[in-house]
Amino acid sequence: MNTLNIERYESVEAMMFDLVQDIFFNDVFFQWLLSGNYSMRQIRYFALQYNYYSRHFPRVLGAAISAMAPQSSWWIPLADNLWDEAGRGEAGQSHEELYRTFLLSVDSKIPFDTMGLPKEPMSHSVSTAITTFLQFFQSATPLQAMVAVGLGSEMFAGQVMGTIGRGLRHDRYNADHRLNTLFWDVHANEHEPRHYQLCKDILIQHQTAENLDMMYQVGASIAKSEAMMYRQLHDEMLSIKK
Repeated sequence: MNTLNIERYESVEAMMFDLVQDIFFNDVFFQWLLSGNYSMRQIRYFALQYNYYSRHFPRVLGAAISAMAPQSSWWIPLADNLWDEAGRGEAGQSHEELYRTFLLSVDSKIPFDTMGLPKEPMSHSVSTAITTFLQFFQSATPLQAMVAVGLGSEMFAGQVMGTIGRGLRHDRYNADHRLNTLFWDVHANEHEPRHYQLCKDILIQHQTAENLDMMYQVGASIAKSEAMMYRQLHDEMLSIKK
């Protein structure tokens, strides 16, 4: 692992934001989505596949919790995140239920199995992204696991999901009827910033030069895995006839 000689946590954040701008927002999926370049059949494919990513994310958080130090200050921030996934116990507010409102606004006739999953299979791109996350936590230290969730995902998740929500409001995707983007908006405006702050409160207590280098390396690696999912989803979407 190359030494980056990072001196402050804020420098890690700045480096991560630069990376995210490049590998997410400057990349083809987000550019096409915001420009209204996809067909509704392609948007339907994305909606079905992201459903799998969203449905598996509680498993990611559970795996991260399993890697945490056995003290409340470490695992509670992730448990709080997981409780949000469950809608904090409020009927109709779980992320699974919120996502279905979006999914059915894309196609109200999507068939589901007895578990509530679409009958169309999960793609290789989504499966790989989930597996990469889960496998990382099997050997991660508590600090590495917190970095993976905080800097590798939650720091920029609000921006990513807000951008997707904004793209989905493009006139082309709402020509026949308006898509329900509540799932995306809730994450962008409320949940993700708080999730990241809870992780950051732990991370800023460990600002040695070695740890700061590790934070960027781990955060960048996890972020690149997620960005690759969007790139591959774009390629899969283009294989679908408009």
